[in-house]
Amino acid sequence: MSTCSRCGASFGCAMADGLDAPCWCVALPPVVAVPGVDASCWCPACLARHIASQQSSPVLPASD
Repeated sequence: MSTCSRCGASFGCAMADGLDAPCWCVALPPVVAVPGVDASCWCPACLARHIASQQSSPVLPASD
């Protein structure tokens, strides 16, 4: 079991648990990296909320 570095919830991670199957997170859109220095995974709820918040934020065009 892994522990979410954001909320502290326990969750299963196929990579951390050494399973021979893809992790649940590969089913989510790869739109953003988990922010911060902490390289630990987030639980399904925290990662889904973070992705949703990034997708609902307007993307501003780059300025020259």
